[in-house]
Amino acid sequence: MFTSKDVQYRTIFVINCIKERNLRVSNGELLLEEAEEKKTLTKMPFQKILALFVIGHISVTTPLIEKCKKFNVALIIVKPNLRPVFYWAESAEANFLLRQKQHLLPKDNLHIAKALLSNKIRNQITLLNNTRRKDVLTQKAIQTCSDCLKRIPDEQEYQALMGYEGFASKAFFAAYFQDLHWNARCPRAKYDAINVTLDIGYTILFNFIECFLRMFGFDLYVGVFHRLWFKRKSLVCDVMEPFRCIIDRAVRTAYHRKQFTEKDFTVEKGEYRLKKERSQDYYKVFVEALIPHKMNVFMFVQAYYRAFMRNAPTQAYPQFTLA
Repeated sequence: MFTSKDVQYRTIFVINCIKERNLRVSNGELLLEEAEEKKTLTKMPFQKILALFVIGHISVTTPLIEKCKKFNVALIIVKPNLRPVFYWAESAEANFLLRQKQHLLPKDNLHIAKALLSNKIRNQITLLNNTRRKDVLTQKAIQTCSDCLKRIPDEQEYQALMGYEGFASKAFFAAYFQDLHWNARCPRAKYDAINVTLDIGYTILFNFIECFLRMFGFDLYVGVFHRLWFKRKSLVCDVMEPFRCIIDRAVRTAYHRKQFTEKDFTVEKGEYRLKKERSQDYYKVFVEALIPHKMNVFMFVQAYYRAFMRNAPTQAYPQFTLA
């Protein structure tokens, strides 16, 4: 497993391969080259790499996979539209005791889910307060989130817990994005630019969180709030909840600064699709928002792992506080 020093001194590299490029190994270093000209663009020692996020088209060699395996470098490849198509990492899958505990956790045990959900709502309240708006919609949203937060600790029903999450999120989004002509949160529906932008950001966050969970050998499909579902990595969905606020803030800020606009999208059969030439710009904004928190994410997952292994009570689970 990685230590905190590994995460502190190793870097997550984002490589733009919208134009086809090659990654290869030379003298123990990772080389990024232009596919046609064989021109070296940059060199990176594997000891300094935590994960490689590749956007676009790339050729991967056997020596590259061998080096990634040796130095435990995660490799994530996404299409130009930022849809993930490949993930590889040498994880701690031999941690059978952890996976055994995951599978034995009763479905009606909600104490970890409560910790994660409460953390998410606290950060939503922080974001709303940070807007410094005093309008009725914002104040009502803060009150709704606060009311849900008070009820979560004593709740015993799973469906009710999901209801609190829904009430809080609906109020939060309506207030936080009110300046951006917000309608409703519709994941993957692609019916407006802001929802597609949030989907892109959450996908990048999902991949980011998955990198750290794999370091400890978790079974990613066994969640505590999101239940088992075919091909859904429910635990990643769970652990990313407290960190969604990073993406929410990045989206709101980027639209206010005109870094993101509705003109960045085309509309086909009623669906908004990000233009290929703008993909790298969106990716850059989200990665730059996440990278400063890599130690926070690692320490959170590490503390979560330790609490889970010793059957700790709800209050012992980590909390991510948005600054």
